[in-house]
Amino acid sequence: MPDVRLASPQGRWILFTTVLGSGMALLDSTVVNVALPRIGEDLDADLAALQWTVNAYLVTLAGLILLGGALGDRYGRRRVFVVGVLWFAAASLLCGIAPDEGVLIAARALQGAGGALLTPGSLALIQASFHPDDRGRAVGLWSGLGGIGAAVGPFLGGWLVDGPGWRWVFLINVPLALLCAPVAVRHVPESSGTRAEGRFDVFGAALGAVALALVTYALIGAGDGSPLVVVSAVAGLAAAVGFVLVEKRRPGAMMPLEIFASRQFSAVNGVTLCVYAAFGGFFFLAALQLQVVVGWSALAAGTALLPTTALMLLLSARSGELADRIGPRLPLTVGPLLSAAGVLLMLRVGPGASYAADVLPALLVLGLGMVTLVAPLTASVLASVDTSRAGLASGVNNAAARAAGLLAVAALPLLAGMGQETFRQPERFDAAFDRAMLLCAGVLVIGALLAAATVRRPAPGCRRPECRTHGSVAVPPLEADPRRGSGIA
Repeated sequence: MPDVRLASPQGRWILFTTVLGSGMALLDSTVVNVALPRIGEDLDADLAALQWTVNAYLVTLAGLILLGGALGDRYGRRRVFVVGVLWFAAASLLCGIAPDEGVLIAARALQGAGGALLTPGSLALIQASFHPDDRGRAVGLWSGLGGIGAAVGPFLGGWLVDGPGWRWVFLINVPLALLCAPVAVRHVPESSGTRAEGRFDVFGAALGAVALALVTYALIGAGDGSPLVVVSAVAGLAAAVGFVLVEKRRPGAMMPLEIFASRQFSAVNGVTLCVYAAFGGFFFLAALQLQVVVGWSALAAGTALLPTTALMLLLSARSGELADRIGPRLPLTVGPLLSAAGVLLMLRVGPGASYAADVLPALLVLGLGMVTLVAPLTASVLASVDTSRAGLASGVNNAAARAAGLLAVAALPLLAGMGQETFRQPERFDAAFDRAMLLCAGVLVIGALLAAATVRRPAPGCRRPECRTHGSVAVPPLEADPRRGSGIA
């Protein structure tokens, strides 16, 4: 039984290194969007390259995050966490020195693979190290402090872009990793899962990542009308079908499909796909809108986006308590509708927009919508499956949210009529941004209707989330199976 106490020096070191490791990945999920206009200018990159700068990271992270948790259970959680941290740092260094867009995109894909190792590993180490009496508080501190890292991301990214340059958005991870890894080796006890045999579902993970990559390529390149786009689309759909077949038949599958036999689990993941697709598309385009159209600096644009994360940090725990009392159906219906209203308020943000009169009201309403829905969403996912599969359910939900975000970043510019050079033409980008916001609001309304029609009150005594405080706007919280300490059950 783990016996490290939170108040001990070792307990504080464990919390420090796990927060620092997961914070790098959370920081990266929010900081890069702010740097995109400067990256495009410096590397002479078109819109497709900027989309891939975001999505190359998400493809490997979403495709491999479940496998990353299983690797930690098998080979040692501390070992895999440290490998992930160092991998992430090496890929970040490559991003920071990238001479062109091709190298940057490849390095971002490598960075996502490192994130897939360290993200579930950080929570797994918390679960596996601390005494049961301290575990809940440790998880709460981990999630809250990690959320602060996510909140700092846009501000820090803007400051770095306007100061030493966009490359430092990536290079800053190197010293953080060089601090994190030795502390983990020295102070964090090694642990592994109870199941140490069987084969890894590497083939399933590869098929999932390939399917996401090919479909993303087809969506980003669809405006060109190239035959390669059609081939990529067909191959991507074939890989997706292959992924489903492999996961259905393979013993020890990374994502066993029988978990979707729960109608509630399937319904809540449908809501997840809708709301996080809208959020992913919104935050990708909003950072560009504030710089390209409104004319703000990267620092001003990054700082402007802080209210959504601040509201999440301040109110997510209370939102979870409210949902426990009244059930998840109403929050999961009202939350997306509030978020849709916030997105529609962004239609007022154009040339000469005022922060206080135009931008802030939209972000406050959007943030309140996110606060309303995120905690009940996580609780519903955990309550919809047997307690023994809660970690797996959370991992699947987290991966689904990331996949929804990357597909939205790929598809939304196409659907909104953005050409490859539109982000260099403020008037055209402004008009396309308005169309994109209407699409995001529509997807959120669909999510609200789906929740109203399908989500039901969970049974008494079901598993409740441990991550009550949450600050990430990109994904729902990742919960661990307390018996194994990872997101894989």
